[in-house]
Parts: sequence; C-alpha cells; structure tokens
Amino acid sequence: MKLTTKLILNAMLVMGVVFFNSCKKKKKENDAVEPLEEVAYNKTATESLCESDWFPHTQTPAPAEGKGSPFDVSSTTNAIFHQWSWQKFLWLTKPEHQIEKLVVKQDGKEVPLYVGEILPLFLNPKKMHQVTAHMQDVKQKEGAALVLIDTAQAGSGGTLKTNPAYNEDGVSETVFYSIHVSPTMKESSRKYRDSIVNETLSGNNQASFPVGSLELKVSWTPVTAIAEEEIGNYYTTVAALSRDGETYTNTEVALLGMHVVGIVENHPEFIWATFEHDDLAPNYNWKENKASSSTNKLLFAEGTTTGIDGIVWSNGSAKLPYKAYDLFKYGVPRDSVGNFMKTSQEEPINFDNIENLNTCVKENLTDVWKNYFYNGSLWIDTDGMTPEEQTAKINSLGGNIGNATPDSTSVARGSVNCANVTMETYTQTFKSSLKDIEADNLANCFSCHNAVNFSTNNKSPLYISHVFNAYLLRGQGKTFNEVEAIKAKQEVEDFMKNSLK
Repeated sequence: MKLTTKLILNAMLVMGVVFFNSCKKKKKENDAVEPLEEVAYNKTATESLCESDWFPHTQTPAPAEGKGSPFDVSSTTNAIFHQWSWQKFLWLTKPEHQIEKLVVKQDGKEVPLYVGEILPLFLNPKKMHQVTAHMQDVKQKEGAALVLIDTAQAGSGGTLKTNPAYNEDGVSETVFYSIHVSPTMKESSRKYRDSIVNETLSGNNQASFPVGSLELKVSWTPVTAIAEEEIGNYYTTVAALSRDGETYTNTEVALLGMHVVGIVENHPEFIWATFEHDDLAPNYNWKENKASSSTNKLLFAEGTTTGIDGIVWSNGSAKLPYKAYDLFKYGVPRDSVGNFMKTSQEEPINFDNIENLNTCVKENLTDVWKNYFYNGSLWIDTDGMTPEEQTAKINSLGGNIGNATPDSTSVARGSVNCANVTMETYTQTFKSSLKDIEADNLANCFSCHNAVNFSTNNKSPLYISHVFNAYLLRGQGKTFNEVEAIKAKQEVEDFMKNSLK
C-alpha cells in the first residue's frame, strides 16, 4: 500500500467533494500491499500519514485489519500501527445518524435509552456492548446512554479526583470508567470460556481472539468538574451514575480518555492504543525536571511540581493531589537530560509518526473530537512469524512480554511506556523515584496484561485480556467477590514484581 499525496482536481469539481491537503489518497482494498518507502520501519514519515477517506468524520470507515490489510505482510512498518489506532478511534467516535428511539430489551422489557442529537458509534448498543470488568452485560437505565459505577484505577492505585480549581464552584469530582466490547470479542470469549470450562480446550493453550475483537475502556467525569465555558470542548452525554452501587442518577458526563485495544492480522497480543483530552494534564519535562502549567487543567492545578509525588497513590489518597501528569509524552521514554531513552523501539521514528498523525488529524476535524489526541500505542514484533509461532512466543514470554531493553530479546514496540493519565495515573511507573526509571523497568500495558492466568500457572494469549480472565473465572463458578480477591492478589504480585526490576 503506497501512500502518495494526490489532488484530484477534476473529481473535486464534478463531485463537489473536499479533499484535504494534509491527507493522502487511500488504496483500494484489492490493491497489493507494498512496503512504504517513506515510512519503512526504521524511517520517519516525511509527509502526512492521514488518509483522505478518514474525513469528514461522519464517514470514517473502519480500518482494514484482516487478510489483505497492511498487517497481512511478513515485514510491517511502524506507521501502520499508529494509523490503525487513529482510524479506529475516529470510526468508534463518528456520529451515527440521529436515532429518534433507541431501546434495548432487558428482562422481557424495552428500555428506552438516551440518544440526544449525536450518538458516537461506540455508544450504540447495536454496535458495541457495555460490559462489567467480568464481561457481564451491564443493565442499561432508562434515559441514559451508559451506566457508570466503576472508579478503580489500574493496578493497586486508588480513585482519581479532578482539580477543584478547574470550575467556578470549587468542585472536585470522581473519575468513572466504562468498558465496551465488540460483538466479535463477546462471542469468541463465550466460546473460549465454554470450551475451557467443558475441558474441550486445555487451560494451557495457544488460542487467540479473532481479528475484529475489540475492547474499550473509557474514562468519564460529571460536567460539574469542568468550567462552564470549557464544557463545549468535551464530548458529553447522559450516564446513569451511581456513587454507592445502589442508587443511580442520570447525570451529564464528559469523556476524558479512551483505551482502544484491538486484534489485527498477525497480532494476537492486541494493539494497545490510548487517547486523552487536550486539557487534562501536562507532560513531565525531563530536561527541566518538572511538570508545569500556567493555567488550571482538569487533573493538574496551576503551577509546578517536581518529582514523582503527583503520580503516586499512598495511604488511601494521591500523595500530591491535583498534580497528575503524563510521565512521558506519547509513552516514549526520555532520560534524565531529556534525550530519547535507548529502548527496543528506535526513536524519534515512533515519536515523530505519532506527532505527524496528531497534527494532520486535528487539522481535518471540525467536531468536538478535535480536542482529543492520540497518546501512543503498544504491540510486539511478530514479523516473519507464523500464527503458531506468534502465540507460542506470547506464551513463552509470559510476564516478560513488555520488556523494552535495547537488545534482540525484547519484542515490545511502539510506546514502550504507554499509559493514560486518567486510567494508569498511579501506575505509570513502578519505581519510587523518577531517577530510577531505566529501560529495564519501564511500565506499559504488558507489565500486567500477559499470557499468565490470574489464578493458575496456565498460559494462553487469551489471558492477556483481564476482562476475559475474569469472565472465565465466573464461568468456573467463582463469585464476584472471589474474582475480585483473585484480581487484587494478582495486582499486588504484579506491582511487587515490577517494582523490584
């Protein structure tokens, strides 16, 4: 798939279609996939990586990700993973046609949901399913687009609270989370769970989810956390929100961040992509050894902080409240003087490709999603491997799949310290001091998401999904509390293991 910039003037005049100078014409699906000369794996793109058919946002197609896609080759490029990530996010957030009435059937009854003027695809229950952390269907509430109750941060971290100075009333709100899965992910999970429970598939296996399997984790907060003049810069909707697990109140909420985690051809480990709103928090400045902002942000109070306390959870609260920051811009590690750290991913290739896409996408969006940016993604190197070799590699790596040292044994690629400031606020590193962060102890999605089962020593690429892992335990007869206890024990073990690196 060779990307070249083309301005088709005659077609523009005849069809009245606006093409964008920062985008390039997309190949037809039946065109041969060719290496990108200007974005070969170890080169940085010299022109825009955006594709013309991504825009307008109302028409963004789903990215090609199966047979015949850019991933269906023996040698990939760095750029295609980032292109998939942005296009997938645009497809998930594109506005569906206005729906006058949207209902779901629950317990034999029709429950009318909130629609509003715009409904992004990922909130349409006919396209994506909201589930619990145990992959059980969430019971939707009348007049709401989703249900919010979960406030747990990744790992053993606590509850994230917003900066009270970001609104006129001095309100500090809680950040909530929702989980959504594609029909493909949901159905394949059911089949694999049943097979393992019925022992027609061993708990030790090399099975993997099919292409199109997708998990989303989305962070939200009530709009009361946001200054009135800023609310219009966030995507907002109505959620049935519960603060006590029993009483639900329909509440207007703003979307803060999103993990987009999907299976593509030759990558049974998922691509782990993450997005954030522009005005949440600053990046840590490694050259100046500080994080600072001249204005109040949603998670960072105006001013400066030095050191790690803003992203540490200690004794039931944030060690330094309202000073959360992104440890590394785009998840790309820096050393103590601000230079790119030597890792398994060559830089600035990866960093520049992410910056390229963020720039051209923002130039071509006209809706509220222009206020969100792509903060990087993570995957592993499977080039030249057969499917059997890919899954065997994942199992053999176990808990070491995310290692990012600059040697031939490390397979982690992309943003090798990938994190979202709203979801991994307190697990962006496992070290107690910023000066102790090195290539051999970087934190990323694979630090906790790996092939090892929660409760046994069994291994499978399926267990990379914590949602599936919990779903399997429920299918094996474990109660909600038992599964949560097993998860908590595993989180402590993961934290201890990673902090000792």
